[in-house]
Amino acid sequence: MGRERVGAVAKGPRVIDLDLLLYGDWVLWSEELMLPHPAMGERRFVLEPLAEIAPDWMHPVLGVTVRELLSRLGRDS
Repeated sequence: MGRERVGAVAKGPRVIDLDLLLYGDWVLWSEELMLPHPAMGERRFVLEPLAEIAPDWMHPVLGVTVRELLSRLGRDS
C-alpha cells in the first residue's frame, strides 16, 4: 500500500500504518523491514501488553527480556 500520507505532517495520519514488532527470534535489517522493531524497547505501550503474554521473551539483539526492557523505562515513559 505504500506510505501515502494524509496531509503533510511528519509521522502524521496515514491511510494505513502497520508496525511489525517481532517474529520469533528473527533478526532482519533491510530497507523494507527491521525485525525486531528498532524502537520497541523504548515504548511502554508495546512492552506492557507483551510482558503480559511473554515476559521472558529474550530480545535477540539486546539480549534482555521484555520484563527487563520494561523495568528500564521510567514511570514517565
